Amino acid sequence: MNESPFMVLMYVGIAAYVGHMYWGDLQASKSGASDPKAMPGATAASWGLYAIGIIGALVILAAETGGELALGIAAEQSEMVWFFVFASLGAGVVEEVVFRGFLVVEYKGRAALIASCVGFSLLFALIHGHFWSNEAGQAFEWTLTTKAFFTTGILFANSLWFYALRFAPWNPNRSLFPCMLAHAASNFGVFAVKWAQGFIIF
Repeated sequence: MNESPFMVLMYVGIAAYVGHMYWGDLQASKSGASDPKAMPGATAASWGLYAIGIIGALVILAAETGGELALGIAAEQSEMVWFFVFASLGAGVVEEVVFRGFLVVEYKGRAALIASCVGFSLLFALIHGHFWSNEAGQAFEWTLTTKAFFTTGILFANSLWFYALRFAPWNPNRSLFPCMLAHAASNFGVFAVKWAQGFIIF
């Protein structure tokens, strides 16, 4: 994503608007008003599920950080402008709505559900663009490095975890809110790791 302040502000605004829509649908659901047009996963979840989601996301982040150090690729990570953390947190809402909310095959059987979760997780990992470089003023270039494969694999694992949070038996209402919070916690954790390692630009 473009790290200009305007683009970050616009993305945060979109996330806030979508979050507002979800909150309204959640309140309607709690009051017993069933709306077939409600956003997917706008249902209640237990506090325990939120905790499980965050813990799982942070375990994956710890594996990522440890893996980068073990492979000697920690110094290859990208820098981040400090205010981009707000867009990163907003992604916890927007990306979850797109992928765990809409990009999934529900009500077609367990095999179709699992296959769609795996397939869309692969798409989720690939669109983050670690296999290529297309910076302004430079030609398109493939970056098939150890870092690119490792980071893409971690993104794939993250996506599978977020899908599991929504569709596993411990989330009977298939609430999307624990996925949003876990995703935001993961992204904030990435920011914290980058800050600790000197990759945040102030």
